[in-house]
Amino acid sequence: MRALITGGAGFIGSYLVDRLLEMGENVSVIDNLSTGSLKNVEHHLKNPRFHLVVDTILNEMVMKKLVGECDHIYHMAAAVGVKLIMNRPVETLETNIMGTEMILRLANRYKKKVFIASTSEVYGKIMNGENASLLSENSDSMMGATTKRRWAYACSKALDEFLALAYFEEKKLPVIIARAFNTIGPRQTGQYGMVVPNFVQKALIGKPITVYGDGSQSRSFTHVSDVVDALIKLMSEPKAVGQIFNVGSSKEITIAELARIVKEMTGSSSEIEYITYEKAYGPGYEDMQRRCPDTSKIKNLIHFEPRNNLHDIIQSVIDYYKT
Repeated sequence: MRALITGGAGFIGSYLVDRLLEMGENVSVIDNLSTGSLKNVEHHLKNPRFHLVVDTILNEMVMKKLVGECDHIYHMAAAVGVKLIMNRPVETLETNIMGTEMILRLANRYKKKVFIASTSEVYGKIMNGENASLLSENSDSMMGATTKRRWAYACSKALDEFLALAYFEEKKLPVIIARAFNTIGPRQTGQYGMVVPNFVQKALIGKPITVYGDGSQSRSFTHVSDVVDALIKLMSEPKAVGQIFNVGSSKEITIAELARIVKEMTGSSSEIEYITYEKAYGPGYEDMQRRCPDTSKIKNLIHFEPRNNLHDIIQSVIDYYKT
């Protein structure tokens, strides 16, 4: 089998490369290295079953060849991270919308099975109530105003889902969609606003650990290796075709508590400081108070259960940044 992974030099994509090569597949990767890193895949460069193309997924001539030669596609390429979205909105929208449209159109032409990486961001700010239930795949979404740049990423990924399902329903293209909830682990950078690597890096060098808002907002975190295993199992499960799945942990923690744990585990002297969202991202920024998945659907289909607990995940990130 030959897999094509878009964004395969990125955080999750590079772990997918590792796993598929370990399983004996041939793997082609296309990545423009704008947010991915050559360091994430350079250990495979001498492997004859690995092929890296440094280019954009918007290059149709290159994509025609790669899609035509593969057996299945993992579409991981996307503009991600709150800081990137706030600073480069045009790139966010073009990459996430036009790139996915390109992948689906070519996959349909060559009749290739496609995995579409989506995100918990598509739920928007629906979870602002303390008593809100866990987010299921059929939960309603509530986006902010179009004048709030914060929601550009969420809307672009929701459109990706609509387009993928349309290809499945109208053209019978086999597609699978997964919404990842705060995937973390070694190789993840804090450069674009990812909270755990940001906290760990600041703690290790003794700088203040910055919490936005009052820290009462909660999230659930899953190790990247658990997420990658789930994606591969979904791609090999015929009943997953045409479906959307939450991938993550149902165990949640407040950001304030996360900061305290990171400080304790690193033995850091860093202060934990609280700043407003407006100071961090500018006026009018909005966040969701709670974001925790209902994972019963993926558990019932492929018996998914994360193996790594939060302590183990944080420790793996600490060890990575120490070296």
